[in-house]
Amino acid sequence: MHRSAGTLVLSLLTGTLLHAQEPPATMAHRSTVYAPNAAIATSQPLATSAGLAVLQRGGNAIDAAVAAAAVLNVTEPHMTGMGGDMFAILWSARERKLIGLHANGRSGTLMTREELVRRGREAVPSRGAESVSVPGALSGWAALLERYGTLSLAEALAPAIRIAEAGFPVTPIIAEDWAQQVNVLQRDPGAAATFLLGGERSPAAGEWFRNPDLARSFRQIAAQGPGAFYGGSLGKRVVDGLRQLGGFLTIEDLAAHRVSWVTPVSVPFQGYRLYELPPPGQGVAALQMLGILAGYDLKAMGHNTPAYLHHLIEAKKLAYADLAEHIADPDHMRVPLERMYAPAYLDSRRTLINPGRAMERMEPGNPLTAGETIYLTVADSAGNMISFINSVYGYFGSGVVVPGTGIMLQNRASGFTMEEGHPNMVAPRKQPYHTIIPAFVTRETPTGEEPWMSFGVMGGGHQPQGHVQVLLNMLVFGMDPQQAVDAPRFNHGGGLRVQLEPAIGTAVRDGLRALGHEPVNAGRLSFGGAQLIVRLTRGYAAASDPRKDGHAAGW
Repeated sequence: MHRSAGTLVLSLLTGTLLHAQEPPATMAHRSTVYAPNAAIATSQPLATSAGLAVLQRGGNAIDAAVAAAAVLNVTEPHMTGMGGDMFAILWSARERKLIGLHANGRSGTLMTREELVRRGREAVPSRGAESVSVPGALSGWAALLERYGTLSLAEALAPAIRIAEAGFPVTPIIAEDWAQQVNVLQRDPGAAATFLLGGERSPAAGEWFRNPDLARSFRQIAAQGPGAFYGGSLGKRVVDGLRQLGGFLTIEDLAAHRVSWVTPVSVPFQGYRLYELPPPGQGVAALQMLGILAGYDLKAMGHNTPAYLHHLIEAKKLAYADLAEHIADPDHMRVPLERMYAPAYLDSRRTLINPGRAMERMEPGNPLTAGETIYLTVADSAGNMISFINSVYGYFGSGVVVPGTGIMLQNRASGFTMEEGHPNMVAPRKQPYHTIIPAFVTRETPTGEEPWMSFGVMGGGHQPQGHVQVLLNMLVFGMDPQQAVDAPRFNHGGGLRVQLEPAIGTAVRDGLRALGHEPVNAGRLSFGGAQLIVRLTRGYAAASDPRKDGHAAGW
């Protein structure tokens, strides 16, 4: 076993986590949160508090995750909500196995390439009613509670209803993001009335905001169940409003929606195993990156050195080239998924990396990778752990709110391409390519796999890159959870240009230029936000990204 991985295993068996001998420059100076019974990490304080209260009252990790997700619908509306989709990987302590959940919707029955061409579209619109696909998030919340929770959906929605009705003071990072989307919100009367104060401006940090329309929609769902939306009167109101704006959804599309329980896919790495969800998401890219990088002595290269970053960036280019070519609705993929992360295939891809020169042409391609998301994770005293991600895709999704509902609808249909013959070509009742991906890591023991870490890094196309960087920070460089989250990251989009956080210094940038890369500065939004929980021999360790407003907590 690799020396650093072996040392880390020993530390975990004794219930501790190592600190890096030379801590990297970080984004903040937080400490890892250690908790004896349960832990939660989210991107907004009220959501963390709501989930923690559920845990303290005897609810389990699944109950807390849904309650926190509903609160985030209220407090982080530009990122998430029941108008979007969600995915989860959970470790069921009762079943002693990992389970995956896809709660993503399909395109509308009326959405065809021919109709878009007739309307003069050269690409699927990124905003407006035409970009809306069936929202799957609510169905996922309900399915998780029904199968693994102890609370009813009404009980889980109660904190969100209370906050939406009474209001809350907006946190600073969310206020900053919100302010940048005023023009988007002003294009739609329903969105402006719901999310702009006086229909004109966004709330400032510390200023109170209410969404009483969303509180009413949640109350209807609490009373009538998710069917109120999936085929009922609330859903009909949404569909009718979209049709007036040129949307493609029908009430039959909502009624036909179903979640899918799936088997996560994985690759091994130094005594651990990284799990991601299968398509239509981009999780296989993280598996490919990790599998390619397993062939190198990364520790010898040094953390965030030019050589280290070069190999990660080149592995990313190879993985994302495959994403662009192959990943789509599983029913339409032409390449068996398991071939994309098979050891022999990854070995062959590794040979394409030139340690002395950056590749120019291994670019992601056409699928959209910008996106705004929330990620949260929860672990409870029984040993359940859940990795949970929920998104409306772009900031404020489609930018469309049907008046009176308070629900921001996602623009996930913009993930389709109009390229004829492509597996991700737009078509009726088809799943679009997805960017949001939860992750989970198990530890290999003599008696089998054990749950080790539930984690995710939100942020569109950055997510697989973020997953790999945070995981390597821990498994290769021995960082504790908060250090691993805080450490500066890169984000590669396409070509030779690579975004670096400011803490990555001049010497490293010069080294990357010498290898052919074009390093540039980028702000917080380019690097997403991570949350993670590690299971210790006794208790948990949790971390939350300072690039967001949230925090980790435990009891």
